[in-house]
Amino acid sequence: MKHSLIRQHIIETASNLFYRNGYNLTGINEIIKEAGIAKATLYNHFASKEDICLAYLQYKNNTFTKDIKDFVNQAEEGKDQLYALFGFLQKFFDQKDFNGCWCLNTIAELPHGSERVQQEIQKQKEEFIQFIKALINKNLSQATDQEEEELLARKIYLLYESAISESKLHQSKWPIETGLSLCRSLVA
Repeated sequence: MKHSLIRQHIIETASNLFYRNGYNLTGINEIIKEAGIAKATLYNHFASKEDICLAYLQYKNNTFTKDIKDFVNQAEEGKDQLYALFGFLQKFFDQKDFNGCWCLNTIAELPHGSERVQQEIQKQKEEFIQFIKALINKNLSQATDQEEEELLARKIYLLYESAISESKLHQSKWPIETGLSLCRSLVA
């Protein structure tokens, strides 16, 4: 198998395990066994479990970013594209393996001092805020001021993030539905 294909296989295997079981409950040996590779093969591609974690976060984020952009772009232009953020979240919740936000799950498990992981998660969250801001800029004519757009994007981001966390906690869609309702109030 090619070097890049083996690396991708390790990332996908670790991603499934980290998301399902958690970062702390997934050991290197479990990744090796599940991927069907030798320990030396894993270490040829990743120097540490933290490096695998970073690859996992990037893999999940790349998939999420592509999927949410595709979903939102299918909605009618205007406010519906902002509301589609929560439609995407409802679709995400309906998946059989829904386990909340991979970033928040990971950061909650890591000890202080995991700066690389924390910086990666912060970068991803900031990119998501900027995506929301771009949607606002494109779809809401009344939000022309840069500061207004930034503030509104952060408000919608907080609604989205809390909807993910609370839907996981309650194993219910009501937090997503409530987040959508609050979003409608903000952009009305």
